[in-house]
Amino acid sequence: MLWELAGRLAWPGGALVYRGPKERKALALTFDDGPSESTPELLELLARYGVGATFFQCGMHVRRLPDIARAVAEASHEIGNHSDSHRSMLFCSPRIMYEELNSAQETIFAITGVRSRLFRPPYGYLWFGLSGVTRQLGLTGVMWTTIGWDWTHDARRVHAILRNGCQNGAIFCLHDGRGTETKPDIANTLEAVRRFIPEALDQGFRFETVSQLLRH
Repeated sequence: MLWELAGRLAWPGGALVYRGPKERKALALTFDDGPSESTPELLELLARYGVGATFFQCGMHVRRLPDIARAVAEASHEIGNHSDSHRSMLFCSPRIMYEELNSAQETIFAITGVRSRLFRPPYGYLWFGLSGVTRQLGLTGVMWTTIGWDWTHDARRVHAILRNGCQNGAIFCLHDGRGTETKPDIANTLEAVRRFIPEALDQGFRFETVSQLLRH
């Protein structure tokens, strides 16, 4: 597809992160599109197992649910930038992309006190000029090793995807929101994560934030 070819050309130098080191039994859970009304339930689940995660948040939802956004930061999870309005970057000018990312940066910092250092493009779509915008804002582009397709599959299938993708250095992409929706139903994501975490821990894997994973 056009966007796939464009994405490979639009981010020169291989500066995108897709996984962590293969030498360590460590994983990173990441959650996109939030915060949402369901995020607190996810935070409780992660706290139950003492697991840290990375949340790629949209500025619009941070403004909508500031207390929940702050709760993510206060629980010592990492917060990344997922654009302001969850707009696709395809065919956008550098100016528009900058406005999207910078607005999310300012919102996240103003409400949570966190200066995001990571960015994940909505839908995973890359476009010409986006790598320059992220460099300008001091952001590292983060994709994923395995995506859970949790906005479309049931919990059983999402859990199977996570289990099959469990390997050293894996970055998992899941969602605590559903794009621009308010009050999204993420019950399948919660159930899949509830099953997966203890299994991975029993196998000797450690859960880390993306930045922790990359530091090694």
